[in-house]
Amino acid sequence: MFILLGYAFYTTYFLLCDLQKRGVDGVFEQHGSRRRSADFRRGQRLGPRDHLIKLQKPKKKPDWTSQSEYDQAPGSLEVRELYTGGKILVTTLLFPKDTSKAALKKLYRDHWNVELDLRNIKTTPGMDMLTCRTPAMAEKEIWVYLLAYNLIRILMAQAALLADLLPRQLSFKHTLQLWISWRQINPGSDGDEKLTGLFILIAQQRVGKRPGRIEPREVKRRPKPFPLLIRPRQIAREEIRKNGYPKKLK
Repeated sequence: MFILLGYAFYTTYFLLCDLQKRGVDGVFEQHGSRRRSADFRRGQRLGPRDHLIKLQKPKKKPDWTSQSEYDQAPGSLEVRELYTGGKILVTTLLFPKDTSKAALKKLYRDHWNVELDLRNIKTTPGMDMLTCRTPAMAEKEIWVYLLAYNLIRILMAQAALLADLLPRQLSFKHTLQLWISWRQINPGSDGDEKLTGLFILIAQQRVGKRPGRIEPREVKRRPKPFPLLIRPRQIAREEIRKNGYPKKLK
């Protein structure tokens, strides 16, 4: 069973139809324009602020949908709309006996892990700034980062299995730092006993439960007011020797 979690902009008629066609369920936050007009007195009532509604197919084809996809989409679609955790959710999980409001609330709150996983793929290993200049080499560089990411995930899975934990309870960054230090101290030592010691160290640092975590998309420190170095460093040095440093930036 596959369930797709998404923000409000993913709550579109044709995406829900495509998920239904693929046999995939979805849980999304209701879009702002529809959230203001949500009326739980309509449709089939399932519980307090929980009902089934029918969405009608838009009369105008969106630009991002092909004509064939628009023609194949059904004329109406039944979805479940509910209020929980301060949000209105839309889901294709229609039966409250199988999926309660509390379960959907917990599931949607776990979408924060998706952002953390993307950060661990891109930012934590350093892939947010590629060093290669050609497209072919940049692609190879990305593959190297992905191989390293899979290696760290394997170490986390083995450590979690040894400690009888879930891999989600372990820290990706902690594992990455331990692995780098481990390879520097013990080069070429991949024996089972030594790796077991590494797994024990990985399992010691656990991620706390932080339900409903919200963080500002801001940085604490401003970047230095220096311009970008857009010429070879040697040429820049020669100009400094000749003309001195530029005046301080305000």
